[in-house]
Amino acid sequence: MASSSSSGLTFKLHPLVIVNISDHYTRVKSQLNLPPSLTSTSSAATSNNNNNNSNGGENNQQKPPRVYGCVIGVQRGRTVEIFNSFELIYDPSTRSLDRSFLEKKQELYKKVFPHFYVLGWYSTGSNAQESDMHFHKALMDINESPLYVLLNPAINPAQKDLPVTIYESELHVIDGVPQLIFVRSSYTIETVEAERISVDHVAHLKPSGGSAATQLAAQLTGIHSAIKMLNSRIRVVHQYLVGMQKGDIPCESSLLRQVSSLLRRLPAIESEKFQDDLLMEYKDTLLITYLAMFTNCSSTMNELVDKFNTAYDRHSRRGGRTAFI
Repeated sequence: MASSSSSGLTFKLHPLVIVNISDHYTRVKSQLNLPPSLTSTSSAATSNNNNNNSNGGENNQQKPPRVYGCVIGVQRGRTVEIFNSFELIYDPSTRSLDRSFLEKKQELYKKVFPHFYVLGWYSTGSNAQESDMHFHKALMDINESPLYVLLNPAINPAQKDLPVTIYESELHVIDGVPQLIFVRSSYTIETVEAERISVDHVAHLKPSGGSAATQLAAQLTGIHSAIKMLNSRIRVVHQYLVGMQKGDIPCESSLLRQVSSLLRRLPAIESEKFQDDLLMEYKDTLLITYLAMFTNCSSTMNELVDKFNTAYDRHSRRGGRTAFI
């Protein structure tokens, strides 16, 4: 594997891709492994029966799974921007890729994002492996030079950089034989406003029952207070003008000129472009709100399912019979 790429491409990675890969890996790992309490109990019981078999089974159980998927985005000149990703069905043992699933996913994304196309694929692990080249070559019929996004799920408190590496493939002559190898490429993180809000909300999520205060909530609270104060001051000006019109308050020409100057500025924002931009921002805000609500509901549902599975498994082991729901 070469140290760095020589293609000269500039890669921009969006946080949504990292969140998708991490979510994919977490779901697969949680489906394959038992809860920690049940795992320790099962390992202890097995070790009492056969120590050698328990060691082998524990190593197989603790082996982290690998997930696979495609990354999509756009390429403008020498700049490649990775916006999103979707999962794939791939069997590493047989090296078989579900082509029909890939084509269906690609067609669905083309309907929603017509300008996006498949840039490459992603997986999880500490380093690129030789077996990854088989998957890499399988996507060359879609993209002649696909990129490889690798996420390292291992937690390293001493590491300050993101555990994400982007590889390109280059043809090098090794021992007189041309071979396709992976080379590292540098990248930068690119975000839009909606992604920054979503990532901030996800990063500050608390367990159920805890405080839900986040930086986003504090920001929205500040905006609400500012709008409330503006509304109260407008009411004061309106009441003052009504009193001046009725003759209860003496007329002041300087103040009327200031109010008139302020009112003449209002038609400047009553344009069609302003209304379109305001409506778009309003829809984006509603979408982010719905997304946060769905994420919270999904997290609560997952906690409920985990608790039910744990309780149901313990009940079946004690009573020796299956409950009916």
